[in-house]
Amino acid sequence: MAKNIVYFDLETQKSAEEVGGWSNISKMAMSVGVTYSTARGGYQIYGEKQVNDLITELQRADLVVGFNNLRFDYEVLHGYTAFDLTQLPTLDMLVELQNTLNHRLSLDSIATATFGVEKTAEGLQAIRWWQEGKLAEIAEYCCYDVKITKLVHEYGVQHRQLHYENRFGKKLTVPVKW
Repeated sequence: MAKNIVYFDLETQKSAEEVGGWSNISKMAMSVGVTYSTARGGYQIYGEKQVNDLITELQRADLVVGFNNLRFDYEVLHGYTAFDLTQLPTLDMLVELQNTLNHRLSLDSIATATFGVEKTAEGLQAIRWWQEGKLAEIAEYCCYDVKITKLVHEYGVQHRQLHYENRFGKKLTVPVKW
């Protein structure tokens, strides 16, 4: 039986500034969470009222794959559960890449260099959409980020490397072991 890999991302209702800084991520509150399950073969969108269903899906995964999910997404979800999500089998691609390169990369720099596509928005825009009640826009943006996360992971698995653009716009390559 194939492993159930769950690709995951979420957006928040509040910014770090609104909750007193980055040490209070668990107070930012989830607006929308999105998963893609390889077992299900599709996406699932969760609103804040379904946060427990999202946490259950993550707990049932053989592997959760995300980008900055250990420090950010899981920490947001810790505002809803006493369960330590960092105990889940997790591949945080940002952490793995940072360990190799000794600096952080953006998902956008990888997507641009590897696939020629860019993210459709950014987190602060998603917070503005939340304030405007535009949940469909948040869900679409979050689904796109999950799709990019999935493509980046699969490319890394297949090619054992990723491409990224450095801050000077130069395309570089980094080996990966996932």
